[in-house]
Amino acid sequence: MISSVVSRRDWLKTSALLAGAALTEPAWALGDALKSDFSIGACDWSLKKMANPEAFEVARQIGLDGVQVSYNSAADEAYLSKKGNLDAIREASRRTGVRIASLAIGRLNDIPYKSEPRTEEWVSNVIDAAQALGAQTVLLAFFAKNDLRNDEMGKKAVIERLKKVASKAEKAGVTLSIESYLSAQEHLDIMQAVGSKAVKVYYDFRNATDAGYDIYQEIPLLGRANITEIHMKENGQLLGQGSLDWPRIRRALADIGYTGWMQIEGAMPNGAALVPSYQHNLKFLRGLFS
Repeated sequence: MISSVVSRRDWLKTSALLAGAALTEPAWALGDALKSDFSIGACDWSLKKMANPEAFEVARQIGLDGVQVSYNSAADEAYLSKKGNLDAIREASRRTGVRIASLAIGRLNDIPYKSEPRTEEWVSNVIDAAQALGAQTVLLAFFAKNDLRNDEMGKKAVIERLKKVASKAEKAGVTLSIESYLSAQEHLDIMQAVGSKAVKVYYDFRNATDAGYDIYQEIPLLGRANITEIHMKENGQLLGQGSLDWPRIRRALADIGYTGWMQIEGAMPNGAALVPSYQHNLKFLRGLFS
């Protein structure tokens, strides 16, 4: 188990792995100086605790506001459909003071929503889980085997499946948020085809940039009303040390009035220690968005 206190000596040892990006103090120790209007969490899979209540303890050590919790995993595809697991997540949140920010079904990358019938039950059941846990956003992942690029049949299947479950999501006050390599306009086209306020976009600047889109055109095109949450990441690097122009991203988000959850995903070098890496990322975001 990771210690809940990171000593200065241990921090200095670990900082060598952070390519010169060490903090002078842990982010959680800086208190009110780093508070902002944004809530900052991390994905449980990035905390190495996918579909596991131990993610909340790791998040507490880092100083995060919340955790994005996986609905299921390869080990348990019905994880949050079980009362005992829901209770364990709630208790972990209560004990640590770290909020349940949102839910996610990353398992769709391997078992595609666009083609596998059993995923319809997952998406329906995750609405129940979100409602039980007080989460308003569910990320639906469309990468790898679930990629929708150049797949018109896949898009049509997804639209029809979302149509069937959208009214349930609306009644529960839960938004199903698509994260994919599609363009902003393609996301808007899917939303329009589904015709429900319960289907929106989960935006990731790194993914969109890697897919070849101009994020500074996409962000205003989507607008605040269509973006539920955002991922903050630089693949294999700490935030602020990759190629993304984070000050410009901050200005673009300010222009649309975004003040919702930010979830740190990845954003650490190979071989670096998790807790100090994420303390760096948290400090970077707090400083940038204060």
